[in-house]
Amino acid sequence: MTRALRPSLGLIGRVFAILLLAILIEFGASTFYYERASQLSVRDDEARRLAEHLVIARKLLAEEPAEGRAALAADLTTSRYEVRWGTTLPARLRIAPNLDRIHKQVVEWEPSLAGANPHLRLVGNGRKAVIEGSIMLPDGSKMQFATREPVHELSFSFDRILLGLAPAVLIILIGGMLVRRTLLPMRQLAQAAERVGSDEPEALAEAGPRELRRVIRAFNRMQARIHRLIEDRTQALAAVGHDMRTPLARLRLRADGVEDVETHKAIQSDISEMEAMIGSLLAYLSGEDEAEPRVRVDLAALCQTVADDARDRGGDVRYNGPDHLERAVRQGALKRALVNLVENGVHHAEHVSIVLRSTETEIVLRVQDDGPGIPAESIETVMQPFVRLDQARTRDTLGLGLGLSIVTRAVEAEGGTFILRNRSSGGLSAEIRLPLT
Repeated sequence: MTRALRPSLGLIGRVFAILLLAILIEFGASTFYYERASQLSVRDDEARRLAEHLVIARKLLAEEPAEGRAALAADLTTSRYEVRWGTTLPARLRIAPNLDRIHKQVVEWEPSLAGANPHLRLVGNGRKAVIEGSIMLPDGSKMQFATREPVHELSFSFDRILLGLAPAVLIILIGGMLVRRTLLPMRQLAQAAERVGSDEPEALAEAGPRELRRVIRAFNRMQARIHRLIEDRTQALAAVGHDMRTPLARLRLRADGVEDVETHKAIQSDISEMEAMIGSLLAYLSGEDEAEPRVRVDLAALCQTVADDARDRGGDVRYNGPDHLERAVRQGALKRALVNLVENGVHHAEHVSIVLRSTETEIVLRVQDDGPGIPAESIETVMQPFVRLDQARTRDTLGLGLGLSIVTRAVEAEGGTFILRNRSSGGLSAEIRLPLT
């Protein structure tokens, strides 16, 4: 059970647990030893008082004639000790026949009692146990005595435990707040690490312990390098893509001058494929730095527009859903993702449908077709960048295999999930699930 709880505890929780364990161990140990010391101290005091009382009582009874000793013993009885001579004490259960420790303490305090042959025993039961015994007078008679108050034992009362726990709880709370404040920069570091690569780099303030400040300083340098590398790479590829479009445009113009129809058609096909590659690559790279704001969009109108555009280009695409359904999204990125899914469907199937549904918790946008689908073992692979599974489809495809990666990135930016699965009736279903808010 301890191992099962371990992963669920954060750093602050673990520090709290360590503080709590340390305080409880310290509290338990100190309480035990304090009570033990108090018990020994009380027993020492009792032994001293008993020794003093026995010396006085023995001396007075020894000096009193035998006929007056019983009355004198009654007079010597106090609220703490009972003294008798000539009569025996009431019979009580013996718990411990010998009390060697107290016997030794009594003799040490009053050495004169060593020759009086004192006997001590613990009688009674439980918390009402008392000490009783006898000592010999000089004439050979015995004086019997007994304590009237129960012997003090080790006792952990609930009130005393609560009183002792109060400062311990206060220490834990204060320590926990100080630990939480100390580890606050670590939480900010984790939040900043999650944003690396998606937002503009923001240097974290170096705060906290020395080791944590070093980690934050290294993190600031790391995220600056990462963003600089992303910007340099994106700008370089964008420049290359832009520069490549110029000679492609010249090639297209020169291809128009080719008289052979088959050659002209082949050149135009190659140019279109190169343009598709460049376009998909730039769309994929722009998604890393794109800071498109969210705006409230009618998703139903967006789906209908994409379906109409696909039909205008000769595809059989139908929309099935409500007339209006609004949500704040990054319109450009989501439309690009939807267009990619529809174009894939049109390219590989005869019929494509866009289905839009809304539940109490999420919005479901599904693009489904009646094509050959994708092998089940390749579904995870095909969603990775630069992966193409032409052998799973009936026709050749253009681009670099970035279409589904662009869809995945756009959906994740909206806080949603993208699910790709084969339909039981045949074909492929690409499902986008977005939370309502």
